[in-house]
Amino acid sequence: MISALTEQKRMVEAKITGQTFAPTHIIRRKNDEGKLVKVEVPKRLRQGWFNDASGKLFFSVRYAGKIIEFAKDKNAIEVGEFSNLPGVLDTLMEAVRAGELDTHLTTATAERRKLLRKAG
Repeated sequence: MISALTEQKRMVEAKITGQTFAPTHIIRRKNDEGKLVKVEVPKRLRQGWFNDASGKLFFSVRYAGKIIEFAKDKNAIEVGEFSNLPGVLDTLMEAVRAGELDTHLTTATAERRKLLRKAG
């Protein structure tokens, strides 16, 4: 979770400075000879922030393929201005380190397991 929030923060900081953020990761693929080789490919990232109809900026946390609900029908954090987003992400990382989101993350993981068992 910390690494995902860190990537979001790096993406925000790159957007603020006008740079592009293109993280990569290593996967294994077969080459022309049929051997497995390690290849570095771009990582697909989904931005966690969005604007609502009135133009307010929000950030939602995804874990195990699901948006985390912080309270009933509250699944996003109102950020205000885009420049405030790195600070909000720092606060979220501190909350994760302190274990404040453990119950939410455990619930999301359990729901994901149920879905995978039904599908499999």
